Amino acid sequence: MAKDVRCYLVSRNSDGEVRGNITTIDKSELPDGDIDISVKYSSLNYKDALAAKGHPGVAKSLPHVPGIDAAGVVTVSQDPRVQPGQEVIVTGYELGAGRWGGWSEMIRVPSDWVVPLPEGLSLRSSMILGTAGFTAAQCVREILRNDLKPDAGPIVVTGATGGVGCLAVAILAQLGFDVVASTGKKEACDWLLSLGAKEVISREAALNDRKRPLASVSYQGAVDTVGGETLASILRAIDVNGCVAACGLVGGTDLPTTVYPFILRGVRLAGITSALCPMAERLSIWDKLAGDWSVKQLEDVVTEIPLDRISESVDEIYAGSVRGRVLVAVS
Repeated sequence: MAKDVRCYLVSRNSDGEVRGNITTIDKSELPDGDIDISVKYSSLNYKDALAAKGHPGVAKSLPHVPGIDAAGVVTVSQDPRVQPGQEVIVTGYELGAGRWGGWSEMIRVPSDWVVPLPEGLSLRSSMILGTAGFTAAQCVREILRNDLKPDAGPIVVTGATGGVGCLAVAILAQLGFDVVASTGKKEACDWLLSLGAKEVISREAALNDRKRPLASVSYQGAVDTVGGETLASILRAIDVNGCVAACGLVGGTDLPTTVYPFILRGVRLAGITSALCPMAERLSIWDKLAGDWSVKQLEDVVTEIPLDRISESVDEIYAGSVRGRVLVAVS
């Protein structure tokens, strides 16, 4: 049978070197599932870069096809809830991690992973958002669930030039919040202001004296995409009954803090997991992103690349030199 599915396959050679290459596979090599999807777009996330480097915490085994996001058209369905010809999104679950992912012209997944493309989004715009936009929206949801109001003080977003960060800035600004964007990229200041940030501060300005259990109040809430010392510093500077939505670890996995922000100011730390978000909430969040939380500046945050250019872009995001979102045109 002809090999007819083009994909980016990560494998380990006889010398133990991990390499990723564009290749073709047969449909029979795809994992089990009851839905086949012809993928039109995917995206590049930091987690994908780890998978492309063969990181065992993401790519459980090799060979592997990365891509935690996919949007396309159903070609085969064994579930009456999903129809051939239907435009759909798949993000999260084990896509691109435990299971081969979206950097492939075709994916095969369980029907319980499939989200119908909401009215108001195209396949392309859904993948400009992707897991990053979905995660940003989850963070915004936690801010609102904890009754933070636009007139009650600023919200700080750390790692603001990343995919989650820039989209969180845009959504929060559209909802009327004063957003303080924290970044290590000085050249991105004007760009973040154009997305709606009220103020842009340096990565260093977001840090405070770790010897002090509490710092002066600076923010009513936060979206933290960094973790580590940055998250600890932000927690120390949150107002009474504020909320921090935490979703990142590029700054480290340790959290050098005390209980004081929680027991003296009632600060709430909301952990965000996009991969394991229940389907009911998943559908609700996608509807928000297609409607009330629609990001007007999507084209301002994206760089589009073909699948053939993915290796170069993996190196760029791995080195921290990517700004905003990278859209992958798969087919």
